[in-house]
Amino acid sequence: MEIVLIILGVIVLLILASSIKIVPQATAYVIERLGGYQTTLDVGIHFIIPLIDKVAKRVSLKEQVADFAPQPVITKDNVTMKIDTVLFFQITDPKLYTYGVERPLMAIENLSATTLRNIIGDLELDETLTSREIINTKMRVSLDIATDPWGIKVTRVELKNIIPPTAIQDAMEKQMKAERERREAILRAEGEKTSAILVAEGKKQAVILEAEASKEAAILRAEAQKEATIREAEGQAEAILAVQKANADGIRFLNESQPGNAVLQLKSLEAFAKAADGKATKIIIPSEIQGIAGLVKSLTEVSKED
Repeated sequence: MEIVLIILGVIVLLILASSIKIVPQATAYVIERLGGYQTTLDVGIHFIIPLIDKVAKRVSLKEQVADFAPQPVITKDNVTMKIDTVLFFQITDPKLYTYGVERPLMAIENLSATTLRNIIGDLELDETLTSREIINTKMRVSLDIATDPWGIKVTRVELKNIIPPTAIQDAMEKQMKAERERREAILRAEGEKTSAILVAEGKKQAVILEAEASKEAAILRAEAQKEATIREAEGQAEAILAVQKANADGIRFLNESQPGNAVLQLKSLEAFAKAADGKATKIIIPSEIQGIAGLVKSLTEVSKED
């Protein structure tokens, strides 16, 4: 009897424990009562009726990521390529998510592929390769509207890879190579042009500087020659003035000391100089003549020798 009571007690405890539900953060529990939707439990501790209520689905409210396999699509200019997408979504209504659609992720994947084909079908190859942002925006808006009845909000869609056919890839690589070679040739030509301009400018500046240096050197030489000529003329003038001053001082001195004799002596010397006239000359002067005046008068013989 005691064993039966213990067993019943354990069963009661298990039933009571099963009636307590603790919902963690960012999670929601969908509760059914006798097979029908009853309520949605949010974060915290909750009590349900044992054996009558049950947790039909545990729903994560976090933002989730779905990476879909590459899907074949055809562009407006009939080019077949493969595009794989990455979709970010969040469950906003656990009840709609639970009862709205069977296998929601598969439904979103198929809907994404259909939407992508519709968008790419209106674009040409070049537009497809250069319009990622436009395609992402269009897909997000379209998928968000379509998944709203399922309690799902699409927050972001990204085109992960765009894989064109092999022939198109080869043609694109050749085109890119040709474009790179063209840019390289342009850059090389511009570099050579710039280099030639700089060299020409350098030579021009060198010629200008050399001409200016020659001009300044010639000016300095002319100035130096002018200064030397002026200095030389001034020196000669000063020398002549000094000689004349010396002659004048000498005459004045003689006049002041012995006026008659000095003048006679000077005149006599001038006469001798004129008599010599640049030739070899012998002058005989008598020894008995005492005065300068008698010396001049007694000059008796002047013989010239060739």
